Parts: sequence; C-alpha cells; structure tokens
Amino acid sequence: MVNAVIPFRPTNPKTRLSCILSREEREQFAMSMLEDVVFAISRAGCSPVILSTTEMNFPGAETVVMELGLNEALNMYLSDIRGPVLIFMSDIPLLTKELIKKIISTEKDCAMVPGRGGGTNSIFVRDPQKFHVDFYGASFVDHMNIAKEQGLTVEVIDSFRLSTDIDEKEDLVEIFLHSEGKSRKYLESLGISVSIEKGRVGVHRNPHEEAF
Repeated sequence: MVNAVIPFRPTNPKTRLSCILSREEREQFAMSMLEDVVFAISRAGCSPVILSTTEMNFPGAETVVMELGLNEALNMYLSDIRGPVLIFMSDIPLLTKELIKKIISTEKDCAMVPGRGGGTNSIFVRDPQKFHVDFYGASFVDHMNIAKEQGLTVEVIDSFRLSTDIDEKEDLVEIFLHSEGKSRKYLESLGISVSIEKGRVGVHRNPHEEAF
C-alpha cells in the first residue's frame, strides 16, 4: 500500500482568508479540507499519513508529529520511509480517488502535479531515498530539477482539480462549483455562498453569520 503523506499545520492556518473567516473558523476550515483529502486518499486504497506540527488525533489516518518547517519535516520523513510515497498538500479539497490512481499508475520514477503560480501540489516518488523536496517559491521548477539531477524520469500530471489549492477568498468559489465534501458543507454552515457581481462569480457571507 502506498503511503500518502499530508503536511498539516493546525494552528492559525490560511491567514489570507482572514478577510472572511476568523482564526477559529480558519482552523476548522483547514480541518475540513484535510478531511476531504484524507477521504479521497483512503478511497483510492492508499494509506494517509498526516505530518503535523502539533499533536492531533485524526480518525482514519496515522499522525506523525514533527515540529519542523515544511521542507525539513518532509525530507526527514522521506529519508526514513521505504517504498513509494505520495505527497499531497492539505488544501486541495477537489482531490478525487480517480486522480490519485492516475498519479500512482505512472510508469515513470516520479509524477508531479503543478499548482498555480509555480507551486507543487502533489509528488509521487517510487524511491524516496533518491529525492528531496524544496517547497516555496517556484517549487515545481525546483522539483523537476531535483528529479533531473537524480536521473529520475518524471510524468507531469496537469489537472484542474489538483492544481486548485485554497489560499484566497476568491478560491472558495471552486469549492462551491466542484465539491460536495466537508469543505463546502462547513462554508455553507457559516452562511457563505456563491454570489455574482458585475458578471463575476465570487463568494458572499451572510452578515448575520459573521463572528470576528
């Protein structure tokens, strides 16, 4: 079974959503997105492993606590694991089991999924001992170069759902348009819904539901 590791920071996540969510709500929303990601991983027959910065219990997933930065924690994990490994970001709630199966069915040494703006939203590595991560900045280019330096073949998987990470208020629209998961249900419970202003689709929060 392929381990699918998900880096996660439970405390004060997604600060760029502070314009519409309070800190407590952002923490719960991040947890809801994590639920969607773990659910898809489990349905695909992989083993979810949450790489958390603090102690937490999450049903259906192993939790490994590392009080380190993103790159340091992942690279330590990769150096200790044997067998193929998937890495998923925790803020891609549009993930599906079909996409996961597509990634792990690659015939290459690695598969990489670019995020918007030069990021990397998922990596599959058959031999993690031969790879290390370098997130932040133009990480997709960095990861492609790392694979090349190690002599690893790479399949690039171009996917709208996988490239859609949720960072800004405008990103929430994609959850309403393309998801029926926990993330959408949580946003709806806060009185957040799709709105159309001047022909553009956005999100609106019922002022009676605001709690800042």
